[in-house]
Amino acid sequence: MTFGEKVKAQRKNLELTQDALAERVGVTRRVITSYENDRSRPRGTAAYQRLADALEVNINYLLSEDEAFIADAEEQFGYRGKKGAEKLLGEVTGLFAGGEMAEEDMDELMLAIQEAYIDAKKRNKKYTPKKYRKTETDDTEQ
Repeated sequence: MTFGEKVKAQRKNLELTQDALAERVGVTRRVITSYENDRSRPRGTAAYQRLADALEVNINYLLSEDEAFIADAEEQFGYRGKKGAEKLLGEVTGLFAGGEMAEEDMDELMLAIQEAYIDAKKRNKKYTPKKYRKTETDDTEQ
């Protein structure tokens, strides 16, 4: 079942209109329609959590492990982190095509790669030349 199908099924199960769900989540009906048609997804885990609360489901019902990883990368590192996570998942998934690896082993490998990606992003800070760095004295002088 796709993300959109899950949203629509749970909304109908609760006997909510798209307008009513949109009001609960704090978005427009157009956003809910977009979710249900799998054209877009919430941005970040906080938005997923608001939707899950409005639908009275656990957030894990809405998120697959891959989607959770991408949402987490976007929340921590912005748009570029999200795109990097999507690219990584696409490339790693290609490694498994036609392979003879057990499902549990594939899951463990995927989790290890995702953790390594997040760890590398945290350690890979951009270099800022000394003259542009903000120091504590800069903040107190103003």
